[in-house]
Amino acid sequence: MKTRTPMRAGTPRRARTPRRARTHTLIATALVLAVAAAPAVAHAAPAPPPPASSQRGGAQAAPPPDAAALEAAIAGLGPRHRDATAALVRVGGTAGSWRGSSGVADVRTGRDAVAQGRFRAGSVTKVFTAAVVLQLAAEGRVDLDGPVRRLLPGTVPDRYGAVTVRQLLDHTSGIPAADGPGDSFEEQWEHRFDVTDPRKQIAGAVAKEPEFAPGTAQHYLNINYTVLGVLIERVTGLRYEEAVAARILRPLGLHGTSFPGRTGTRIHGPHNRGYQAIPGADGSRELRDVTEWNSSDRWAAGDIVSTTADLERFTVALFGGRVVPAGRLEEMFTVPRVKDFTSGGPAVMTAGLSRLVLPDGTVAWGKTGGRYGYATAIGATRDLSRTLVYSVNATDAKGRDGNPVALGIVMAAFTGQGRPPAA
Repeated sequence: MKTRTPMRAGTPRRARTPRRARTHTLIATALVLAVAAAPAVAHAAPAPPPPASSQRGGAQAAPPPDAAALEAAIAGLGPRHRDATAALVRVGGTAGSWRGSSGVADVRTGRDAVAQGRFRAGSVTKVFTAAVVLQLAAEGRVDLDGPVRRLLPGTVPDRYGAVTVRQLLDHTSGIPAADGPGDSFEEQWEHRFDVTDPRKQIAGAVAKEPEFAPGTAQHYLNINYTVLGVLIERVTGLRYEEAVAARILRPLGLHGTSFPGRTGTRIHGPHNRGYQAIPGADGSRELRDVTEWNSSDRWAAGDIVSTTADLERFTVALFGGRVVPAGRLEEMFTVPRVKDFTSGGPAVMTAGLSRLVLPDGTVAWGKTGGRYGYATAIGATRDLSRTLVYSVNATDAKGRDGNPVALGIVMAAFTGQGRPPAA
């Protein structure tokens, strides 16, 4: 185990009270809605006392990050771990910071995970897309309440009603999902190098009947952000990737963040390889390398490659009002008063983010992303007293129940409770 400063070995904690179990269930639900060797762990020096400004709604200020809980959450990752081969974590905020890495970069060589490695951030891309659209709205170039067809004539048929830009941002448009090769891993594996045209995706989606009237329900689907990607190109006159780079990546100095592009399949620069666990009929398990993959079918909804340092910098700048002007930033913290189309429960998604209320009343905002081999998230309290960014090389990153290692990191970062209780 390698560390920057001495630390004690973390020990997984067990559930002891019903409240702990409720915490696990609550956070697991939120994560699903959004989607053997000793670890090498590194973390910062002890946190300084938080300033008074970090207090939330008169409550006690956030405590320093719980290093022991965080260490335990990512302990033991590697080729023999059931759920992940590696993890990169950064916890920050006014109460102090912690950084850690665990596992291996490559299961064949067993070399330590690259702490500053790049990774596929999946649907975290949507936060960047939403930020650019809100910038354009602040500039008067996009009317959030105006019909999408006003900016993109012929894109959304009349039978869909007046779908607005805001309804695309918060997933209340009613536009159904685009067609794809199938939902199973093997079906998608066979088509992993396919190049997808976003405009053909949109045409195929809107050829179907609407799922619901615009603004009456929320259904989290990539197609909404595919349309927004095309809208950004129409309004700015730039390729989507160029617009995000000009407006966010370069101004914030996010040098480790990029887009593979429509034909790209590789992660350029240092990175930890991603794997999908394939169970055998005899009970064995194959770790199939899924690092190289074309993500053009996700595009403006899920194609970005980044680092934990870059995503932390972006999160702090975004929540601090340095990316989207204050008047439009509220869109990212406003949940529409509708029901979720799938679960029937209250909506939780906003323009780019989602809302999570912890049992102690703390409200966190963030976004998860899942690509095969990589589970990622950014999150923070609104006042930035606590921030979290992680990338977990999950062996079932798109599993329906969420990744236990990722869940343990969230719990440790926001509640100090370490790993979730065993099933």
